[in-house]
Amino acid sequence: MKKLFNAADRMADDMIDGFVAAYAPVVVRGAHPRVVRRRHPKPRDEKVALVIGNGSGHEPIAMGFVGEGLLDANVVGDVFAAPSADLILEGIREVTGEAGAVLLISRHEGDVINGQAAVMDALDEGLKVRPLLMYDDISSAPKGEEEERRGAAGTIFIYKILGAAAETGMALDDLVALGEDVRARTRTLGAAIAPGVSPLTGQPMFALPDDEIFIGMGVHGEPGVARRKIGPVGDLVGFMMDELLADRPIEAGTPTVALINGSGGTTRMELLTVYREVAAILDARGVPTTSPVIGSLSTTQETAGFSISLLTATPSMLALWEAPQASPDFPRIYGAGAGR
Repeated sequence: MKKLFNAADRMADDMIDGFVAAYAPVVVRGAHPRVVRRRHPKPRDEKVALVIGNGSGHEPIAMGFVGEGLLDANVVGDVFAAPSADLILEGIREVTGEAGAVLLISRHEGDVINGQAAVMDALDEGLKVRPLLMYDDISSAPKGEEEERRGAAGTIFIYKILGAAAETGMALDDLVALGEDVRARTRTLGAAIAPGVSPLTGQPMFALPDDEIFIGMGVHGEPGVARRKIGPVGDLVGFMMDELLADRPIEAGTPTVALINGSGGTTRMELLTVYREVAAILDARGVPTTSPVIGSLSTTQETAGFSISLLTATPSMLALWEAPQASPDFPRIYGAGAGR
């Protein structure tokens, strides 16, 4: 399979070169070449820093979310590989001051092991850092075992809401508590239609018959939990919404934010059709939808598929979700008051 790159061991570095050159007014490479940080951060004794380390190959998350109102730094690993603890520590050092830092950790084995080790090392150096595990994928562990679930596209709610809250000067412990509350209110389920191609091997990341869909595929091609025959998208979305609402029921009248994330090879037309079905299902249940995001933000190369993430936001969370931000790739959010 064809991929565009110069050399296999330079893929992440060449991508970062292009990114910081294209968005130089907003981002800059850190002292370590795998650290991307805000060019104009707030003083580190006034604002808690928000940092994440993650493997490359899923862009625009997370590198594209570095900027005012979002991430202070992203530590970029190799393709589909978590950065080392030492590398994450470099990123923490670059942006952490008296106010402290939150290290966001999407719950995947390598990210958790290396992230927790980096936090321990940072604490040994006297840095005030707190880890926040992120998980939301209902297909990866049953109800009642939420802490065992994988991180999926619903973690984007935490990025944005904590990023906006940190910008206001919210204290470290309060930010962690807010992130835990957002996490508890978020559920995600994905579906894969066709595999993407791994840049590492040049081969498809999984096999799937032409007439079938995987339910619950992970962001690295981890196996889904069920298969369905291809049919009308309304039937597929109806099945997925039933699963999501069984895992965490939403009472009528509860404002809900829907995030429809494309996996990389799904068209805008398809994603908007999925949102149409999600909104109709929620409306039929008396659940008002607000401030949605529809787009390919957390991808797995050109994998064809999508995920549905639902957040039952409090009014304060919703205000933070809708707050302005200035990053290269996070979309503008249109809330109820947009255009007034």
